[in-house]
Amino acid sequence: MSTKKVLVTGGAGFIGSNLVDALLASNHRVRVVDNFSTGKREFLSHHISNSSLEVLKADLSDEGICKNAVAGCDAVFHLAANADVRHGWDHPLFDIQQNTVVTQSLLEACRLTGIRKFVFSSTGSVYGDAKQIPTTEECPFPIQTSLYAASKLAAEGLIGAYSEAGVIDATIFRFVSILGPRYTHGHVYDFVKQLLADPTKLFVLGDGTQTKSYLHINDCVAALVQSLGWNNPLGILNLGTTEVVQVRESIALITQALKCSPEIQYSGGNQGWVGDNPYILLATDQIRSTGWSTSATIASSIVDTVNWLTENRWVFN
Repeated sequence: MSTKKVLVTGGAGFIGSNLVDALLASNHRVRVVDNFSTGKREFLSHHISNSSLEVLKADLSDEGICKNAVAGCDAVFHLAANADVRHGWDHPLFDIQQNTVVTQSLLEACRLTGIRKFVFSSTGSVYGDAKQIPTTEECPFPIQTSLYAASKLAAEGLIGAYSEAGVIDATIFRFVSILGPRYTHGHVYDFVKQLLADPTKLFVLGDGTQTKSYLHINDCVAALVQSLGWNNPLGILNLGTTEVVQVRESIALITQALKCSPEIQYSGGNQGWVGDNPYILLATDQIRSTGWSTSATIASSIVDTVNWLTENRWVFN
């Protein structure tokens, strides 16, 4: 693959910064645009002297900034988003503004500047409470269960329209939840934070039977980098593992890694919050047909995440 100039939106975040590492290691030139609302400069600090990396602090809700951000690039990895599913109803417009409107602004900037390659991070949450498990890319969409998922699905629709018009070549990845180094959002983060503060008790949303699939960040990034060489007008691919884990099983792995035995209090019900889908397992036949495969189990991914968090406690601040 020839060297490319690549824009990574949200490039100081968990997934974005790991993607930046991989792109630079493959000798690509990278421009990061991040407003640092959740992204962290520390995740990119080891590249501070690398002339192949450009980091811009900017808010992509400004259309002019979007056009400047994509200028001179060969490809766009759009990872920037509001990913706070749980508190979506506390600020109902935020998801549509950050996840849908920003995506449209970037797409329009690509149209105006002639940039064709567009890779988008969507979510398995768009399948809602899926009736078919494992859930394939062709499954019909149910009623959306969260503002986050609805905003991502709306963004997918816009990407599809730009692709159908022949403006872009797009790849949409529908992720399960991702784990690993630099993870700063989700149940493992929440549980480790609680247990480091007080290893004798743990409060858990739901009844612990919520069952999800998780993917290690290294496997996620491998798929993203691989897609840079694809030329399909529009590809929609699930990204996950063939495994699942219950919250109760995840807690057992976390407490074993932390060497503690807390008293566990469950809030009850099979959902952690409004919009939490109690069972997520995505079919991954399509992505595997490209030669991609997973290298980490869910159990090892959880332990790897716990170890990284305990060694980097500054992220809890």
